[in-house]
Amino acid sequence: MASERPYEALLVKGEERKRQILDVAQRLLTRNGWRNTTLSQIASEAGVTSAGLLHHFESKAQLLHAVLEMRDADDDQHADRQGDLLEGIVKVAERFERSPELVGTFAVLQMENLEPDAPLHDRLLARYHASIDTVAAGIRRGQVDGRYRSDFDGDLKAVEIVAFLNGMETSWLLDQSIPLTDVFREYARSLAKDFAPMTNS
Repeated sequence: MASERPYEALLVKGEERKRQILDVAQRLLTRNGWRNTTLSQIASEAGVTSAGLLHHFESKAQLLHAVLEMRDADDDQHADRQGDLLEGIVKVAERFERSPELVGTFAVLQMENLEPDAPLHDRLLARYHASIDTVAAGIRRGQVDGRYRSDFDGDLKAVEIVAFLNGMETSWLLDQSIPLTDVFREYARSLAKDFAPMTNS
């Protein structure tokens, strides 16, 4: 019978430690922002040395990107980008309630990286454009299928929808008593009325 290889146990331990560092980084970044959060603070709260943290993440920028990758991975796991757009909007409320810490971290990092020379600006701008493209594609699918009327610009409407989603993130972080599901369902209902094909009376 083959014995367990020592490096397998080390790998599991290393991945757990990496996840622990990411969880702490996420919490501190949400509370303090990236400018006021140091690697030494993260290392101390995660229970590792600075050298131990740098073993997993070579720089602060790499750690910031890793935190965003957690949010992207969560979206990839739960989002149906080829599905019905309006149903997808309603389901966004589930993401808020499932991963409030990811929502908070993303909102803080987005606001702190508005300037072109900020470390995450290019990545966040690309992500914003990808969101617009995904929503616009959903609108075009509905127009081609005849479910949505075709006399409006889907690209412009996509900007509005993404602005609503981003705004709801901030509103909910300020007041988590907001009935998210009701708000998102009502917004989707208003879009359904707005998108409905014209009927001849």
